[in-house]
Amino acid sequence: MKITVLGKSPSWQDAGGACSGYLIEHGRYVLLLDCGNSVFSKLRTVCDYAEVSAVLISHLHADHFLDLVPYSYALIHGPRQRPGRPRPRLYVPEGGGKLLSRVVGCWGNAGLIETAFEQHEYGSRHEVQLGPLRIALREVPHFTRTFAVDVSDGRGRLTFSADCAPNDGLVELATGTDLLLIEATLPEPESAGERGHMTAREAGEHGRRAAARRLVITHISDELDADRAVAEAQSGYGAPAEVAREGAVYTV
Repeated sequence: MKITVLGKSPSWQDAGGACSGYLIEHGRYVLLLDCGNSVFSKLRTVCDYAEVSAVLISHLHADHFLDLVPYSYALIHGPRQRPGRPRPRLYVPEGGGKLLSRVVGCWGNAGLIETAFEQHEYGSRHEVQLGPLRIALREVPHFTRTFAVDVSDGRGRLTFSADCAPNDGLVELATGTDLLLIEATLPEPESAGERGHMTAREAGEHGRRAAARRLVITHISDELDADRAVAEAQSGYGAPAEVAREGAVYTV
């Protein structure tokens, strides 16, 4: 599998950057994992958007799904569309279809996304086969219902944490993975109240506990000190780690 980072920002884009979006390619099968702000324009630099096989959204915060809106307009009205071409599949958490309809319905186009995509919903501990890719999903703690995603082609594995507080479920899902792409949003631990994110050190500790073969921290702003974040991730992981960057390509 070839994984390309399209966007790695948190809920506000890096300068010239994009929010959450990762392109996974296996032969001619193409999966887009998350489609946050500015991801669609980044997608167009590396892939024909009309040839994407499926899109999977980890959770329904804007920085993980908002570019489904321009993507939908392009699929319906853009010149890349051809009569009879199958619609990309779209997988969202349970209840996601209704939420997306409410969002685009604010300007009177409630059916926009479900017209552009073949829409499906998934739930807890769900598994789905997408072409050559086996997808396993595990609910993780965040401020809205959120799923970590494990993608395997039978030879290599990618595990994506989505957004989450420290949790054992992610470690279980990621155990033995080839590449753990894990959020490290926070510069310091949250001191009180409900948690929804991790620090770089906590991300590294999850990678160590899961015995992940490679650790890449993501969902981290360019306004933070990347060198410090890497050092903290490596301290928790006990091995080299890196920060995701847009355009980076990984093979597993």
